[in-house]
Amino acid sequence: MPMYQYYCATNGESVEVFHSMSEELSTWGELCEAAGLPIGETAPESAVERILYPVGLAMPQGNAKLKELGFTKLVKRDTGVYENVTATDNEKRYMTRGDASSVPSFHKKIRD
Repeated sequence: MPMYQYYCATNGESVEVFHSMSEELSTWGELCEAAGLPIGETAPESAVERILYPVGLAMPQGNAKLKELGFTKLVKRDTGVYENVTATDNEKRYMTRGDASSVPSFHKKIRD
């Protein structure tokens, strides 16, 4: 799921939240619920707006930079064999078909 940033003009706060592309949050109450935050003193019906940013097309140079940013890059080496060129210490270097223990730890790479 993509991450979006919303702004509330009532309290001047900006909040980042993950949700599906088809979902649109329009009030502070909806935003706080989706982000798991307390509503606080702001009225739940206060309007929020999604902040749009231009998408950058440039990718980082080199596998080391990708690894530093938390990306996983798999390079096909043979039929059913992929090299994880951005493997961390707790990941296997090669991912092979049929070996679930060789799958990269994607869930551990997602950061706030």
